[in-house]
Amino acid sequence: MASAELQGKYQKLAQEYSKLRAQNQVLKKGVVDEQANSAALKEQLKMKDQSLRKLQQEMDSLTFRNLQLAKRVELLQDELSLSEPRGKKNKKSGESSSQLSQEQKSVFDEDLQKKIEENERLHIQFFEADEQHKHVEAELRSRLSALETEAAQHQAVVDGLTRKYMETIEKLQNDKAKLEVKSQTLEKEAKECRLRTEECQLQLKSLHEDLSGRLEESLSIINEKVPFNDTKYSQYNALNVPLHNRRHQLKMRDIAGQALAFVQDLVTALLNFHTYTEQRIQIFPVDSAIDTISPLNQKFSQYLHENASYVRPLEEGMLHLFESITEDTVTVLETTVKLKTFSEHLTSYICFLRKILPYQLKSLEEECESSLCTSALKARNLELSQDMKKMTAVFEKLQTYVTLLALPSTEPDGLLRTNYSSVLTNVGVALHGFHDVMKDISKHYSQKATIEHELPTATQKLITTNDCILSSVVALTNGAGKIASFFSNNVDYFIASLSYGPKASNRFISPLSAECMLQYKKKAAAYMKALRKPLLESVPYEEALANRRVLLSSTESREGLAQQVQQSLEKISKLEQEKEHWMLEAQLAKIKLEKENQRIADKLKSTGGGQFVGLAQENAAMLNATGQGEAVAKAVLEPVQSTSLIGTLTRTSDSEVPDVESREDLIKNHYMARIVELTSQLQLADSKSVHFYAECRALTKRLALAEKSKEALTEEMKLASQNISRLQDELTTTKRSYEDQLSMMSDHLCSMNETLSKQREEIDTLKMSSKGNSKKNKSR
Repeated sequence: MASAELQGKYQKLAQEYSKLRAQNQVLKKGVVDEQANSAALKEQLKMKDQSLRKLQQEMDSLTFRNLQLAKRVELLQDELSLSEPRGKKNKKSGESSSQLSQEQKSVFDEDLQKKIEENERLHIQFFEADEQHKHVEAELRSRLSALETEAAQHQAVVDGLTRKYMETIEKLQNDKAKLEVKSQTLEKEAKECRLRTEECQLQLKSLHEDLSGRLEESLSIINEKVPFNDTKYSQYNALNVPLHNRRHQLKMRDIAGQALAFVQDLVTALLNFHTYTEQRIQIFPVDSAIDTISPLNQKFSQYLHENASYVRPLEEGMLHLFESITEDTVTVLETTVKLKTFSEHLTSYICFLRKILPYQLKSLEEECESSLCTSALKARNLELSQDMKKMTAVFEKLQTYVTLLALPSTEPDGLLRTNYSSVLTNVGVALHGFHDVMKDISKHYSQKATIEHELPTATQKLITTNDCILSSVVALTNGAGKIASFFSNNVDYFIASLSYGPKASNRFISPLSAECMLQYKKKAAAYMKALRKPLLESVPYEEALANRRVLLSSTESREGLAQQVQQSLEKISKLEQEKEHWMLEAQLAKIKLEKENQRIADKLKSTGGGQFVGLAQENAAMLNATGQGEAVAKAVLEPVQSTSLIGTLTRTSDSEVPDVESREDLIKNHYMARIVELTSQLQLADSKSVHFYAECRALTKRLALAEKSKEALTEEMKLASQNISRLQDELTTTKRSYEDQLSMMSDHLCSMNETLSKQREEIDTLKMSSKGNSKKNKSR
């Protein structure tokens, strides 16, 4: 982009430079032509100066000759004056001398006459030469002034060009600095864009994979779960419940609320307009309180008195339409059944307007025929009659389009959905036309009211009634403008929500199907409401991610726990088997003990020591009851310990307890304690081994994950190194291209500077030459 902008700028500069160069060539030619003209004029001036000098020399010689001749004439006259007295004296001297003097005098006279003629001719030539010299000098002076003005103009052009060249040079230098800064910023932006494109490519790849997976999953679900396609027949498609668009319903309800407010304002204005018109008929042109009004006006007043029964239903129909649009329904043309009632109320109001229109026109004609009506008032009444006709026609057009809009909810047969876009646009056009008609009525009625107020017979009642009518007309105009702008702003939304059926179909859905669809929608909403249950509290996303990491990397993973449970169950089964074995062993040992006690008792009885029988029986009972060696410990006074490989054995002295019994009890207690100790040690060792095994499995998994991440990181490093090398190559190429462009720009600027310096030198030379010429011309 930067290179393209630079090329475009330099192309523009090159074009400007070529234009300036062509202008400079033209100026050079003009200067050369002027120099040639000045040289020719110089030559002519030299020639004229030479001829002038010759003429001056001739003039000087002629003046000198004239002086000589004048002196000679004076001398001759003196001689003549001297010779006359002498002649008088010497008259008598002879006739020869007189004849000679007469001949000389005649010769002198002829010579003098010739000199006088020649002097006169020279004077004439001198005067003509002087006049010609003055004329030539004036022409040369005028040409010199013209040349000086042209030289000043050329100098101004040259100064302007030098200033322009300097400005262009400064501008180019500034542009160069800006372009350098811009190239640096563009390089940074290019780097950032490359990084962003890489990130976007990665995101696009991940999104593509995700979307492809979702598409496959959706296709598999559709292929597996959807048993049939019910979009083949349009009559069945009409029964499908569309998606619930709460935003659409809220917007439609909002639009209907705004329309209701506008219609309420319009209804109020229409009621006021008809009511005040009825009051005006009772006042003007004949006041009903003074005289009876005409039968026509009586009938017109009677009809106008019924206006509320026709106007109020418009507000009620719009209110019912607004109430039918709720959040739970589907608002399209097929389901807006209340639009039909509004259309019927509008039709009844149109019939009312048609009924009162002839009476209104006749009432205006009756006003024009009255004696109080002026020509201006007649013109206003005619304009109002035309406006009333237009108003009725506009309402009829609106009623036609509203009836067409109500047809899809009652009789949709033969209607095309594509035609309703033009119907809605025509509704907007009709509303704008209604606004224009109301503006005309307001304008003409205000003019009519001002004219009537100026009448001498205008009463205060008439003035107030006219003001009320004018205010109602203004309210009608404002309401019509609001409705027109409101409908024009929302017509695209109305066109987009014509029907809920399939987009491929061009026809509307039957009202019965639409009603069934609404019932199905209510049933579906009730079913969804019954299915709705409060959701359990879910785990936050961050916590779930942390738990997932713990499950993946901790020792209590699913497999490890399952294995631990399996091993624990095996151990429990083994311990149960050992328990049963040792219980059997204990029972056998008990039986053996009882037999041994019986044998010892029998032996003691046979030896006659009956005092020991009770003691032996008591010890046996205690051993059988507790299974511990507490009674033996009580009987033992001085224990002696002996250590062996199987444990520590405690013995008592042989003085008070029999050896066999004490030995068996001690061995039994010792082995029981040893078994408990060994079992606890075994359980501890097993638990440690399981713990270590689980830790080893977790470490192996961590190692595998680390290896995978290492491989992925190595691949990313490779890709990053490749991208870095590629970016470095691109950076070097872009640097080279920018350096080449900058070098080309610098060369171009140097060449332009050289050409500008040359042009400056030429301009300076032209200045010097023009100044020299001007000085020479001034000196001449």
